[in-house]
Amino acid sequence: MNEYLERFIRTYLQFEVAYDDVGYLRSTLFAFKESFARQVEKGLAEVVRTRSISVGEYERLTGVEFPDEESLYAYLEAMYGYLFEGGVQPVPPE
Repeated sequence: MNEYLERFIRTYLQFEVAYDDVGYLRSTLFAFKESFARQVEKGLAEVVRTRSISVGEYERLTGVEFPDEESLYAYLEAMYGYLFEGGVQPVPPE
């Protein structure tokens, strides 16, 4: 995970905001410099592709618990789809 993605996850996918699906997250990301958004995209694509973050590490960064890696990666894939492919903003399972 690159530092840009880690910073984005810590700030915008933490427990207090992860369940807020009003759809502001994409516009917030793209309000930053384009280079920041591209690094977040690159980092998230890499994490999804390599499955390189554990459930425990994600919880440490965000305070959000996932029951297993399958649900974590389903969420991260949906988040990638929302941020970079025009999908719907996902929320973690409750």
